[in-house]
Amino acid sequence: MSAKKAKGDNYIKQGSILAGASLLVRIIGMLYRFPMSNIIGEEGNGIYSVAFEIYDVMLIISSYSLPLAISKLISAKRVRREHRNILRIFRCSMIFALVSGGIAALVLFFGAGFFEKNIAGGKYTGLHLPLRVLAPTVFIVAVMGVLRGVYQGKGSMIPTAISQIIEQVVNAFVSIYAAYSLIQAHNLSAEIAGWGAAGGTMGTLFGAVSGLVFLLFVYIIYKPVLSKMARKDTTGEKDSYTYIYKMILFTSVPIILSQTVYQISGIIDYSIFGSLQSSRGLSDVAVKTATGLYSTKYRLLISVPIAIATAMSSSILPSVVASYEIGDTNGLNSKISLGLKFNLLIAFPCFAGLSVLAQPILKMLYPSQDYVTGGYLLTIGGIAVVFYAISNITGAVLQGINKMRLPVIHSAIALGVHIAVVVILLYATDMGILALVVGNIVFPAVTGLLNMISIYKYTTYRQEYSRTFGVPIIASAVMSAACFAVYYGISSVWPHNTILVMLAVAAAVVVYFAMYFILGGATKEEIYEFPMGARIVRLASKFHLI
Repeated sequence: MSAKKAKGDNYIKQGSILAGASLLVRIIGMLYRFPMSNIIGEEGNGIYSVAFEIYDVMLIISSYSLPLAISKLISAKRVRREHRNILRIFRCSMIFALVSGGIAALVLFFGAGFFEKNIAGGKYTGLHLPLRVLAPTVFIVAVMGVLRGVYQGKGSMIPTAISQIIEQVVNAFVSIYAAYSLIQAHNLSAEIAGWGAAGGTMGTLFGAVSGLVFLLFVYIIYKPVLSKMARKDTTGEKDSYTYIYKMILFTSVPIILSQTVYQISGIIDYSIFGSLQSSRGLSDVAVKTATGLYSTKYRLLISVPIAIATAMSSSILPSVVASYEIGDTNGLNSKISLGLKFNLLIAFPCFAGLSVLAQPILKMLYPSQDYVTGGYLLTIGGIAVVFYAISNITGAVLQGINKMRLPVIHSAIALGVHIAVVVILLYATDMGILALVVGNIVFPAVTGLLNMISIYKYTTYRQEYSRTFGVPIIASAVMSAACFAVYYGISSVWPHNTILVMLAVAAAVVVYFAMYFILGGATKEEIYEFPMGARIVRLASKFHLI
């Protein structure tokens, strides 16, 4: 592979930086959620989860799309060397974020009582407390989104990655301290669970402030470079501010709608589950406990590998835009292929590992809580990781080739199927909270399938199956057997759960990658594109794996 091509396709390495940061952020998120979960209890976790579902919707409507939209616009200008327009896009985007983020924050703060009364028939008493803490966070995250979009559009994921880590570290410490403090201060209140959830959300607020401070620091350093490049712009192109605002809207709205559909699915799930289960005699506490179990024992765990797919999607978008803008069909197809391959390289073993070690992992993380039921949910629903890996990367590809409406349409269709499946299962069976797990599998599966059909229709890309799907599936199956043998073989004579989980995971990593290379999952040229690719090739060659 030529140096030029390697340089042009470094989105895998940039995406890996962001994926690594996202993975670390998720791990920190899990670690602090354990003590916080024990502090606020299952009922508090239920309120906390619903509050974040509402917060995420407000975030998506106001600003979640900004990093992707801005990176797409700036990437298109960067490949044409229109540096003056990059600066104008930044200015317009910041004004857009201040207005949209401010409106969303006001709606969330003053509408907190309305949300509490109307989500699942008012079952979540105290919900208004965490919502009001989260209100200013929406505004801060909107501003951060613009700065992250600029850096990503310029081809660097490092500022975003570092800011995410800083944000989560501060979040972890403040969440635990604030949750404990508010629980103690309001231990006689009827809304004690709501106060505990509010303490948890205070970490989100302070974390966002910390992340913003870092991004502003980077901008202060980088601003002279942006200004200098704008002054030296010789293209003569100068888009009007009206045109730029239109482009921001036209680019943002489809992303907003697509993400809103996904996020609404969570709120709809909680609302349908609460209403239907209550009509069948389930108490309010039981409803909140079940949703807390679903959110902290299932969704939180699968969000870790899903974060990798999300990071790769953010990374591939500017790269796809660049190839599409200059008509590089071969480059576009190569990026789609490598993006899917890298995502599934990670997703399949994550699914297999979570399925085999579901209960041991949850027992390690939540020793005093119901890890048996949570493990069952994780074993059944782990396959969602694979479908999210496909749907996220294919959705980003469609956005990059200017088919912005298609991911929205596909997500809406998937939501309809998702709701139908959940309602039927809750009405016709006694599956309970497992119905939401099944719905969580159906949604990305339908979305990914429809996205792939559209990619086939609007590009010349054709999927290769044996190395992209076949090899990681076989390698994951062998890995699962090894993982099962190590954990359950030793546990019968030496029942030390935490140590055995770590040993099983270590064995799984070695066996999976050994099998992946032996089966020819990736060529040397493709491996060179991976993070530390040259070292991986040397190591694999040393052991005669490639």
